[in-house]
Amino acid sequence: MDSECFNNPNHMPALCSNAILNALTHPSAKDSVRLPVLILYLLLATSTFSAFAREWTVHRGESIATAIQSAASGDTVLVERGYYLGHLVIDKPLLLKGLNHPTLSGNQQGDVIRIKTPDVTIDGFIIRDSGADLTAQNAGVYVEPGSDRTIIRNNSLVYNLFGMWIEKVKDVRVIDNLITGKRDLASPQRGNGIQLYNTDGAQIIGNNISFSRDGIYVDVSNHALFRGNKMHHLRYGTHYMTSNDNIWENNETYLNRGGLALMEVRNQIVRNNKAWGNSDHGIMLRTIQDSVIENNIVAGNGRGFFIYDAEYNTLRDNLVIGNRVGIHLWAGSIHNEVEGNDLIYNREQIKYVAAKDENWGIKKGNYWSNYVGWDRDANGIGDQPYEANDMVDHLTWKYPVIKLLLNSPAIQTLRLIASQFPLLRAPSIVDSHPRMVPFHKDWSKWLEKQRH
Repeated sequence: MDSECFNNPNHMPALCSNAILNALTHPSAKDSVRLPVLILYLLLATSTFSAFAREWTVHRGESIATAIQSAASGDTVLVERGYYLGHLVIDKPLLLKGLNHPTLSGNQQGDVIRIKTPDVTIDGFIIRDSGADLTAQNAGVYVEPGSDRTIIRNNSLVYNLFGMWIEKVKDVRVIDNLITGKRDLASPQRGNGIQLYNTDGAQIIGNNISFSRDGIYVDVSNHALFRGNKMHHLRYGTHYMTSNDNIWENNETYLNRGGLALMEVRNQIVRNNKAWGNSDHGIMLRTIQDSVIENNIVAGNGRGFFIYDAEYNTLRDNLVIGNRVGIHLWAGSIHNEVEGNDLIYNREQIKYVAAKDENWGIKKGNYWSNYVGWDRDANGIGDQPYEANDMVDHLTWKYPVIKLLLNSPAIQTLRLIASQFPLLRAPSIVDSHPRMVPFHKDWSKWLEKQRH
């Protein structure tokens, strides 16, 4: 073993640890030597940790900024419950932890906390009262470029312009925060709850966001995970652009203008989300390719899905129920695999704008609550294809009382005539395997999810 490691105080502890590990693993080492050396290694690791990590406690009335300035990299600054006015700048790796949720107020100016270095954790605070300058991007927590591995968790960020502004970082974690904006401002004057720009590997998990402009705004940010967030009373629950290879799952967007908006993206997984009561759309898929959209529930929105310029995607096992328009599809949205979805009691099942038919349900079909065909062989699949834009559908939605006559010879004759004369038929979504029973057994409980 290199004895100089211990004799020279200028040696780094990591080098000493390496010397000990070499002694442990050297082929000539005997068992009688290994055990004492191992004990020495553990003692060194313990003493190193205690020597290089220290706790600083800020009592009510004291300065958090002074404690941060005094702390060394890797230290913990504990802040007791109280009201602390001012602006914090963190320029070294440390844990800033609140005890019983102390309040940090920016007094309506600038950023409340500004992070300038990697490996910072902010945990357990009420962070409030940033400035309102959109040009300066005032935020409750502003994470500067290069501040990789920042963790922001268990905080309440209230009455800030941007809850968090996060730019050009890797592996940021935003977990279990409550975020509300400056709700007395008009929507265009507010910032976003969480702003991600040019990030990689972000994890946004378990946050509750309301009364900002958009809940989560994502731009040029890849390999991210968005899970278990709630976004409500916003313009868009999420506004999501030019970001690839991301996962959006188990989120709930409700009572917004728009729920989830995915635009100019590729390789997304969008699953197990709920979007309800949004005045415009539940889930927007605009200029999206090579993505999977599955097991989502869109209920009581203006449009359940708004699909625009979407190609080579898979939409499967979604419940689309009680929307004014179930799916609005246009602008060359073709070559998508659409299977196993339930479209139930939407005022207009499909609004389709195109020059030719698009075939869905090629493998196992979808369920359409307004399908009036028969299943003579009792195999669970309608004998005739479903066409979303036929004349009878338009008449039944415009004049609901006609549904009383759906099985009458007159309505059947009208449907037959429309199918035989192309001049009476518009291009349509055609499902060649319409299912007779919904895939979702609990669909009825979602009929009550409307915007109030």
